[in-house]
Amino acid sequence: MHLLTYEQKKSMMDNGYIHIPGVVPKIMVDHAVRHINHSLGQGMNESDIIKFRSQSYCPELQGKPVISDLYNKTPVKDLVASLIGEGKALPINDGQIALRFPTMQDPPHAPVAHLDGMYTPTNGMTKGTIGNFTMLVGVLLSPVQQAYAGNFTVWPGTHHLYEQYFREHGPEALLNGMPPVAMPQPLQTTGEPGDVFLVHYQLGHTAAPNIASLTRYAIFFRVKHVDVQKDWKAPMTDIWLHWPGIREIMA
Repeated sequence: MHLLTYEQKKSMMDNGYIHIPGVVPKIMVDHAVRHINHSLGQGMNESDIIKFRSQSYCPELQGKPVISDLYNKTPVKDLVASLIGEGKALPINDGQIALRFPTMQDPPHAPVAHLDGMYTPTNGMTKGTIGNFTMLVGVLLSPVQQAYAGNFTVWPGTHHLYEQYFREHGPEALLNGMPPVAMPQPLQTTGEPGDVFLVHYQLGHTAAPNIASLTRYAIFFRVKHVDVQKDWKAPMTDIWLHWPGIREIMA
């Protein structure tokens, strides 16, 4: 089983995410990119693009092994288990194919944080519900070496800020929009194909605008602890409830 170091777990505890280089083999990255590019080459309806941006590009590939194996057939699955417990994650059968095409807007707008699972007209969520989960897992399929290149962007430590907010106002407050807390400076992460990001559900994040020359390719998996279905509110006010791998270092 692939295990995380104390320093990596400390990064999750303090910052809300871990960046692990070189987890997914190049041959699997290349295989996924080839399939995605083949799909894109068949063309897209312009009317679908806003939905694809919110949900997933190439939806016919989402549940295929070429995508799901990036989680299930690599060390990623063990790394997740070392944080939330062996056998405690619901099965991962598909992933979000998240592409960020170059924009001609220059200078770009500043990144704006969000939490997943909040309803928008195009993201497929049911209005009046919160689709929270446990961990966001990102697999980078293309190099991201500069700012404003579609970077996976995080606001370190905001998982703690939101935890406190939901303790005071209740998890249902997220139905009214993002919590109005004082935000730290965002961090636009960089990385190489095969790098993996393990991210607490409650960490503010987004994709930065892309004013680079190349499209950013990434896959995101949403991991749900088996007990989230029993009580979705509890982990929003106790962010390490389903994370024994973090609780063991907190002492």
